Amino acid sequence: MTVFSINQGKLKQFVERRVLFGQELSLELAAILLVYFVQGILGLARLAVSFFLKDDLGLTPAEVAALTGIASIPWTVKPLLGFFSDGFPILGYRRRPYLVLSGLLGAVSWLALATLVNTAWAAIAAITLSSLSVAIGDVIVDSLVVERARNESQSEAGSLQSLAWGASAVGGVITAYLGGLLLEYVGTRYVFGITAAFPLIVSLVAWLIAEDPVTETSTWQVIGGQIKQLKGAITQKVIWMPALFIFLWQATPTAESAFFFFTTNDLGFQPEFLGRVRLVTSIAALIGIWIFQRFLKSVPFRSIFAWSTILSTVLGFTMLLLVTHTNRSLGIPDEWFSLGDSLILTVMGEISFMPLLVLSARICPSGVEATLFALLMSILNLAGLLSHELGAILTHWLGVTETNFENLWLLVTLTNLSTLLPLPLLFLLPKASSQGPNEETIYESLPAAETPEISSNFKVKEPIAVPIGAVEAESS
Repeated sequence: MTVFSINQGKLKQFVERRVLFGQELSLELAAILLVYFVQGILGLARLAVSFFLKDDLGLTPAEVAALTGIASIPWTVKPLLGFFSDGFPILGYRRRPYLVLSGLLGAVSWLALATLVNTAWAAIAAITLSSLSVAIGDVIVDSLVVERARNESQSEAGSLQSLAWGASAVGGVITAYLGGLLLEYVGTRYVFGITAAFPLIVSLVAWLIAEDPVTETSTWQVIGGQIKQLKGAITQKVIWMPALFIFLWQATPTAESAFFFFTTNDLGFQPEFLGRVRLVTSIAALIGIWIFQRFLKSVPFRSIFAWSTILSTVLGFTMLLLVTHTNRSLGIPDEWFSLGDSLILTVMGEISFMPLLVLSARICPSGVEATLFALLMSILNLAGLLSHELGAILTHWLGVTETNFENLWLLVTLTNLSTLLPLPLLFLLPKASSQGPNEETIYESLPAAETPEISSNFKVKEPIAVPIGAVEAESS
């Protein structure tokens, strides 16, 4: 054995232990992480979309909030996408062809935005198509990750999902500042054209997924089995109770669109500076993931949700200092205040979001991973849609427009306080932590008679946390 091969082996072991959290380095793992990485890189066009709707199409804050909610619809039908993936193989395969389709749809939608789109509804149609593209890819890699995560040891629980989420965050870091810089110098349509190239990476790496062709089992037999398993799963309290909390926790109204108009029209922030803000928040997301992975995996779900929600709400009121220009009286420039505020709030957001994903994946039964996990994630994204629409109604009701920010402080106050509303319902969550020692832990808070029987086809998984792609639709 040569010195080179020995050093190569040591390097591989180092990467697997220190970089990949103990996961075995393989072409399939590289492909999975590249799909998540591309999801993060698509953030290159995030600012361009906001400025395109605001400046090129002349929409109001309420209109942007409402239409943004519509664009997230594909993320609310992820169960249907998972259903098709599991039940309708293409050329004998359930994963690869759908990833190829995902990449092609994404490229077409961004090219349309770069060349053809000139109206609000055409823009939302194209943005929705791009959202559908990411949602399809997300369903597929989510199912692959859930399948692989079953083999994780207790000490490694959650590592694969943190790695996947981290890959997405790294993609976001790389393009965060670049998106704002490009927007300032070349304009929105050029940014859309550049973005169109990245989804094609998903189509290419699809062929690295190790997948055996499906057997001759009837599609309708597969579908019937899926429906039976899914029905048996969602009727269990241990699933629908946490799902209800997830929905209520994410459905509170947001002031995101109105605040974007405030920072650009009132504070005069330029795309290049907003790119810096996105860079800071992307790095903060990685910090939040690391904090959860390193210190908080053993903390019970209820405790993390309670304290992270309270702290995020308290810290969220610092936005009022910016909205009322009080920061200037304190001698803090708008730019520096915005950067610091974004960093802290993003770290807190990631810390509270990771256990939500851990919990969602932990209660998935084997056999219908793509479908049931997609159902839980669609609940999350449906709540996000409702959050945008409620925010649009509040924005319109309070008279906040592209030039009138007199009541923005009230909008920020109401949306911030609303995040506390789900706290009395923490009892809906299990008492377990992300590293609960066994599957019975998650049922501790239920009366014995209501504890579902765990059979070979309904087994609580090791705790994991899968990123939601765009929610960006996922999520942001």
